[in-house]
Amino acid sequence: MTKVAGAGVPLGVWLADLPDESLVRLLESRPDLTQPPPGTIAALAARAQARQSVKAATDALDFLHLAVLDTLLVLHADTAPVPRDMLVEYIGDRADSAQLKESLDALTERALVWGEDVLRVVAETAAGLPWYPGQALPDVPDLPAEQIPALLEGLDEPSRELLTRLVEGSPVGRTRDALPGTPADRPVQRLLAAGLLHHVGSDSGDTVILPRVVAQVMRGDLPGPTGLRAPDPTRHTTTQADADSVAAGAAIDLLREFDLLIQTLSSTPVPELRSGGLGVREVKKLTKLTGIDEQRLGLILEVAAAAGLIAPGTPDPEPADGNAPYWAPTVAADRFIEISTAARWQLVAWTWLNLPARPSLVGSRGPDGKPFGVLSDALYSTAAPLDRRLLLTVLNDLPAGAGVDPESAAQAMVWQRPRWAARLQLDPVTNLLREAHAVGLVGRGAIAGPARLLLAQRGEDDAEPVINAMAKVLPAPLDHFLLQADLTVVVPGPLLRELAEQLDAVATVESAGAAMVYRISEPSIRRALDAGHTAGGLHAFFEKHSKTPVPQGLTYLIDDVARRHGQLRVGMAASFVRCEDPALLAQAVSTPAAEPLELRILAPTVAVSQASIGDVLAALRAGGFVPAAEDSTGAVVDIRARGARVPAPARRRVFRPLTAPPPQTLGAIVAVMRSVAAAPRSGERLDPAVLIALLQQAALEQTSVVMGYVDPAGVATQRVVAPINIRGGQLTAFDPASGRVREFAIHRVTSVVSADPG
Repeated sequence: MTKVAGAGVPLGVWLADLPDESLVRLLESRPDLTQPPPGTIAALAARAQARQSVKAATDALDFLHLAVLDTLLVLHADTAPVPRDMLVEYIGDRADSAQLKESLDALTERALVWGEDVLRVVAETAAGLPWYPGQALPDVPDLPAEQIPALLEGLDEPSRELLTRLVEGSPVGRTRDALPGTPADRPVQRLLAAGLLHHVGSDSGDTVILPRVVAQVMRGDLPGPTGLRAPDPTRHTTTQADADSVAAGAAIDLLREFDLLIQTLSSTPVPELRSGGLGVREVKKLTKLTGIDEQRLGLILEVAAAAGLIAPGTPDPEPADGNAPYWAPTVAADRFIEISTAARWQLVAWTWLNLPARPSLVGSRGPDGKPFGVLSDALYSTAAPLDRRLLLTVLNDLPAGAGVDPESAAQAMVWQRPRWAARLQLDPVTNLLREAHAVGLVGRGAIAGPARLLLAQRGEDDAEPVINAMAKVLPAPLDHFLLQADLTVVVPGPLLRELAEQLDAVATVESAGAAMVYRISEPSIRRALDAGHTAGGLHAFFEKHSKTPVPQGLTYLIDDVARRHGQLRVGMAASFVRCEDPALLAQAVSTPAAEPLELRILAPTVAVSQASIGDVLAALRAGGFVPAAEDSTGAVVDIRARGARVPAPARRRVFRPLTAPPPQTLGAIVAVMRSVAAAPRSGERLDPAVLIALLQQAALEQTSVVMGYVDPAGVATQRVVAPINIRGGQLTAFDPASGRVREFAIHRVTSVVSADPG
């Protein structure tokens, strides 16, 4: 085995000595290493050290994990082994020993750190840090964030310009003005004295660095994190029952608005823009028709589309004006309306949790100055589901009833995922928390019980525990309402579905909310009679379900409308009008509204028309009459259309995160790598990890090596080169034969031997 002096055990050798179970855990924690499956342990080691893989592996690490990696880089563990005790001493009491051990174990499991008594990190570790190495635990303590704005306010223009350049570019700069003895009135010296700049390292040389917190304050970001212990985001506490109750109320309100949206789009499908989504005019029209504000309507539309409840297409029936496609309910919307409230909520909540879009952007403008449109591709974001799950995970880790506010939630989320900090600032997290409240996953800033189960849900087929949990916290449906003297109906909670449908048929929603208010009027009673209800049936309905006495005015109104309703009967000849009162029939035929119908009296009580039954009903109602439709037996029937429908989309836009194959598959991959390692092969190249370590050591010591290399034509050569650095799978080295700096592909290097004759 080839060894590098002072470089410790190469990663490939360390991986080869691990038990199979550890290799399986590595592949589970870094699923990108399985795409495609590595054929050898050497290939696994090389891939695990690639920049993109290191970035992916550090993406889901918290601040403590990244601070440990940062510290190991400060101790130069990327070029030489570092004693574990040195790391522990450097961190000191800033982290608990148990937490530090857990973090090291997690980093070792991911092969970002390897070794026992001495530790190494991969060369590309710096690429996985969201800051310049050394800024997690700086030698000089950073200024408190609350002091920085005042210091920035007092800066002169040259000093501010200097800091701005460091914020926009690299935070590290070299200048003679940083050297000792430089006049104190120079901008760099003033910034150093104020603590807005630090010298890099322990020596006071010519290199300075902009503290991370200063840069965050200048960008307007939330400052931090700074401590190695996770912050507690709890700002207030309530009971779990209270949080569940508030969340359930929000869920009921949201589902009512889903029903309202489906009903509105059924009667008035909205045309789709050529570029996709809905136009500003159409959204404002929907806002007016539904009474839902634009921001909330955008959320409902996005979730409804992702759940397959609405889609663009050619509706049946097709609107008379405009051109397809239109946004309209799908046939799945009919099934959605019929299932239980808890099941409907589960579908909505699961869809929101995995929605690859950011509805909160609706109404704002993008970097190009264009507004984000509802249901447009501009809202697409694969990171959005990750952020939602992170928010719920942070809340799920708190005690029951512990509530957060947007700022504390944002700080906790940034600590958990520092690499996501740019998208976890106050405004985005405020929007996430508001949406979570609206969907019914959070109540009073605390996670609801059903949301904990939703977070653990594996797939669409694993919904039953969530539905059962939500059914328990939803208020029991009511079988009554309160009639008022002004002909309003107060509903203090959710009604039984059948009762709600009956009330919708005879009254109109006047005020929505936890306690809904309906209005009974002459048109609403006529609508109920048109649907086949009778006066006696309406009287019995209100007597049975009202907890307050039925107002006498309502009794008179029902009887009055019923007495006039249906005296004219419209049937199907092409259509006909029948009335027991010849005078009323003659009046209806002669009304100006009926002229286009060309009604012709066949008998004193019967007239016919070539117009359709729907047109006859509409014209007579426009003339002030109250006709009813009847079937061939003379019974009153409801001929209202169900509303427009489009086919359910074949594919819905969903988010599917990269996941590792099942354990059995990972075990098979490890078995293949073991078998390849056990099979002898002639002319086998060195372990890529060993090659990289040799070349890095040569670059560090500025020595030359004899390198075996296979060029693109397949010709093998021996070259003497002086390595400079290794980045992205390429070796940059000075080639004396050509007299210039060249790049060599690492995977074409077959051997490395020191050119030093000693």
